[in-house]
Amino acid sequence: PLNMRRNHVMPVRQLLAFLLVFSSWLGGFESPSVSKSSAGEPSGKTAVEVRPLQLVHAGRWIGEAVCYSPYRQGQRPGGSGPSKEQLKEDLLIISKHWPLLRTYGSTGFAAEMLQVIREEQLPLQVVLGAWIQPEHQKVGGSEEINKAAREANQKEVINSIALANEYQELVIAISVGNETQVEWSGHKVEPTLLVDYLREVRNRTSVPVTTADDYMFWCDASSSRMADEVDFIITHIHPVWHGLEAVNALEFVREKYELVTQSHPEALVVIGETGWATRKNERGREAKRVSGRMNESEQQVACEQIVQWAEAEKIATFIFEAFDEPWKGDDHPDEIEKHWGLFRVDRTPKLILESPRDTK
Repeated sequence: PLNMRRNHVMPVRQLLAFLLVFSSWLGGFESPSVSKSSAGEPSGKTAVEVRPLQLVHAGRWIGEAVCYSPYRQGQRPGGSGPSKEQLKEDLLIISKHWPLLRTYGSTGFAAEMLQVIREEQLPLQVVLGAWIQPEHQKVGGSEEINKAAREANQKEVINSIALANEYQELVIAISVGNETQVEWSGHKVEPTLLVDYLREVRNRTSVPVTTADDYMFWCDASSSRMADEVDFIITHIHPVWHGLEAVNALEFVREKYELVTQSHPEALVVIGETGWATRKNERGREAKRVSGRMNESEQQVACEQIVQWAEAEKIATFIFEAFDEPWKGDDHPDEIEKHWGLFRVDRTPKLILESPRDTK
């Protein structure tokens, strides 16, 4: 403390100068104050701590992006997976069309994928996923901890942290959880659990951290708590599920994107999924829910319009998805979930990519 005896009193001008320098020096340190979530709990970051998503790499914008899952015929998550050579084939294809890809999990193929990108010196950056599932299950009318789910979640989180730290030149962000909060989610996770995992990943890495969810969640007032926890927002906008034709896809995407940005005006909003499938089952549930035409021509119309708009507006957008995935959905060969790729399962291009196009 200052000695305030008369013979040691600091002249007023000196004191003011000292305080000015001292306050500037303190300004180099983070403020101890934290923002509050909607639940009144401290969030995982403050306004000054927000980590910017780096969408310029090596002097070029990398926001024209794609979702990637590598499973081919006879392969599936948790079962038989791709070989290193198959991953290399995929990544070489992707690197000719997109500078940025997104995955949904950090276990399985993720480590080898990053290794291939590094070894082959491919011009690819990665938003790495950590798949999160519910950790409670109902047993005989009561809720119990699902130990296997908890262990799987912890493995996803630990792996995402380790890979982001090991491949710092490649991993530009981590997305913890995918469609875990929207009302219709088939793997809905308690918000407090997701927040815990988001904070753990943020505390142990230096990259931006987020969670991905449907626009319906991000437009709901309840999403403010989650928005307080993330560095940027990933939203999914799928016109296919809303009875639209491809020619109206862009209008729908633009409208829902603007609603999300209005709900979170201070956040960077990235479109983490949008696209158009090329086949659907003409009977049953899909025939009723999906009224638009699903074919390669319609995919080209929808995706080209969306990509051109997103590039002009510099809105980072991940087209869903790079390759068809036969393991998804039911056993019907025309099941819509199997046919979102811009490439077929045999890695031949669909109509939209039949003309060779290098990334800019």
